[in-house]
Amino acid sequence: MIASALVAWVMILPSCTKEPVNDPYGDLPPYNPTPLSIQLPANMPVMEIPAYNPTTVEGVALGRRLYYEPLLHSSGNKSCSSCHVQSAGFTTQGTNVVPHLNLGYSDKFLWDGAEQGTLEDVMVFEVDDFFHADMNRLQKHNEYPMLYYQAFGSPEITVQKTAYALAQFLRTVISADSKFDRFLRHELSLTMEENQGFNIFNTERGDCFHCHTLSLMTDGDLHNIGLDSVFVGEDAGYYNVSGNPADLGKFKSPSLRNAGIRTSFMHDGRFTTLDEVIEHYNSGVKSAPSLDPIMTKPGKENGLELTPMEKQQLKAFLLTLTDSVYLNNPDYSSPF
Repeated sequence: MIASALVAWVMILPSCTKEPVNDPYGDLPPYNPTPLSIQLPANMPVMEIPAYNPTTVEGVALGRRLYYEPLLHSSGNKSCSSCHVQSAGFTTQGTNVVPHLNLGYSDKFLWDGAEQGTLEDVMVFEVDDFFHADMNRLQKHNEYPMLYYQAFGSPEITVQKTAYALAQFLRTVISADSKFDRFLRHELSLTMEENQGFNIFNTERGDCFHCHTLSLMTDGDLHNIGLDSVFVGEDAGYYNVSGNPADLGKFKSPSLRNAGIRTSFMHDGRFTTLDEVIEHYNSGVKSAPSLDPIMTKPGKENGLELTPMEKQQLKAFLLTLTDSVYLNNPDYSSPF
């Protein structure tokens, strides 16, 4: 009887033995991310970085790779860089794509300000709602799980980690070395024509500086600059988000950095040259109840009324905002 019981126990013993776990990642190395300090020139403001997503070498490297990764898009053949081309100022020539530069200073995103918050918040929107990214594609990739582990301490790939990596990379994409930046740092001088243009830009004569503040060349806020007097569809701007009539025609002020190489201006790309943009402020502002007060100051009822020489001087200054270092920085280019 005892022997029979012993045999039965031995027979069921293997069924109680725990099956070995198939760990696809094996023994992972120690998680030891490398802190990265973003170096900013003296003329640039301090950039606030959220404590929950500190910048690391590994996080930035992953974000840079994801920025150029077609697998991130639902189609599998389109990346962030498909529309945000570095040589074009991280936009696309001839389109109204918002340029990617100095985004670490922004809290309002997209032309109509529909996304607001941190860079992490808007990257979650981009990954999840705009790209409809499938994390399983990246999870099955033979390299990405380890890259995510190195950046975030776990090989599990999520929308949040993907957004955080993109945010880390984009905080490093900084334009701060144009001729005008060097002038502000007392490294060189502007020509007489450029200096006259700066005086127009930075005084009540041109009134540009209210919305395009130094050194970011934008206040990052939303304004109705008189493009239309009747608002239909996307031309209603922030009104489509807020529902407030006071927001009709309001759009985010873009940075004027690298405006000299662009071939499309405003939310709908209606202007194709800097000359057309300047002429809009000079003589083309349309009245509306939501028009920004800056556009209706006493003496500016008919626009700026700049002379042909003043318009040329203002354009000469705007061309000093072209940043060839940013446009060609290998740290911003494709890692593939």
